[in-house]
Amino acid sequence: MDWNRLICDKRFGLEDYHDPRRGVRSDFQRDYDRLVFSSPFRRLQNKTQVFPLPGSIFVHNRLTHSIEVACVGRSLATEAAIVLRERHGAQPWAGKIDAIGEIVAAGCLAHDLGNPPFGHSGEKAISTFFSEGAGRELQSELTPGQWADLTHFEGNANAFRLLTHRFKGRRPGGFAMTYSTLASIVKYPYESMLAGKKNKFGFFTSERADFSRVADELGMLRRPSADGSLRYARHPLVYLVEAADDICYEVMDLEDAHKLGLLATGEVTELLLSFFEPERRSRIVDNMERVDDPNEKIGYLRSSVIGVLVNACARTFTDNEEAILAGDFEGCLVEHIPERERDGYRACNALSWDKIYKTPDVVDLELAGTSIITFLMEKLIHAVRYPELNYSQLLLSKVPHQYEVDAPTLYGKVQAVVDHVSGMTDVYALDLYRRLNGMSLKINN
Repeated sequence: MDWNRLICDKRFGLEDYHDPRRGVRSDFQRDYDRLVFSSPFRRLQNKTQVFPLPGSIFVHNRLTHSIEVACVGRSLATEAAIVLRERHGAQPWAGKIDAIGEIVAAGCLAHDLGNPPFGHSGEKAISTFFSEGAGRELQSELTPGQWADLTHFEGNANAFRLLTHRFKGRRPGGFAMTYSTLASIVKYPYESMLAGKKNKFGFFTSERADFSRVADELGMLRRPSADGSLRYARHPLVYLVEAADDICYEVMDLEDAHKLGLLATGEVTELLLSFFEPERRSRIVDNMERVDDPNEKIGYLRSSVIGVLVNACARTFTDNEEAILAGDFEGCLVEHIPERERDGYRACNALSWDKIYKTPDVVDLELAGTSIITFLMEKLIHAVRYPELNYSQLLLSKVPHQYEVDAPTLYGKVQAVVDHVSGMTDVYALDLYRRLNGMSLKINN
């Protein structure tokens, strides 16, 4: 792959349209701004990251997480671009490299748009509705690829659909994002038939041709397949988007857990200090002694660790540029950073699994979220299959017009339901669940 093709401001759905005027903002900056002002992005403020949505103590939701990932991603990409610009400065297309930070920032902002309510348990709830629940009866009426889409439901693939699909009443091309921004969010550039046990893939059957169009235009390497399955090497900027996400969720989850009292100050302090060599560690400890507030101490440490990881990942990216462009780089950037930083990151991950992700509040949220999503899926799927029934007509009248619940195919109808449910916030899903169960019915005396 080569940067001259990989960095492309052609807009999906508007390929035949070109505005010769050049304003202050680049097309990639326009991508970023378009996302910020969109409804799906705003809805992220009421979608769970890890912990239940805040009461008196504010913890991260999908919105704050995405904003922070965009900040870290821009820093990562800017550092990498400095090296790449110097390395390729003699090339006529070298100026394109300056846009890497803008593309990665937009990709980071969009990376969680397709995630359903209630965190990652929401993804599992949708997929298991089909593989284990009432949705199993649909298998015989769908193609193997369509069935794989549903039983391996993945937020990353759903984000690509959300950005590219023409929902009812909307313009062609969905968000009409640039090709490079779209490619930068697809961590798993292959179809659902190749998802395997990890339930990871990059695009639904309905967007197969769309992704292929984007990938081929950008010169992404297509992997040979005996059975005709579609698989590509990653767009290189995916590694930077992924690294920014990895850095933020791992470090910020620890800070949230500390604020909630799940982790002691000493425990978090010692863990985060392990990222630094002795001299730097000593300076950080001296600075921390000037602050009394434990949360401020951890906040200072967190920012320092993020800086170290940004430097390490940017350096790893540029050191492995040749392998990445050849499609030969394996794993994610954090797995290849220097030993001290890598060991620190792994220790953070181990502690998170041990003391954060299985805490009672988190598990309770997953149980409740699974019940709510399963109930809504069951009612809505039944309604789109049997729209002539009275209850179905009443329920479908509550579905926003943009979702094609009257699609000509069963797969299209089911996708409309998945689009609707995955787009809900935690608050809306819970409210609808209560209303349909008669728990919040208002009756005047």
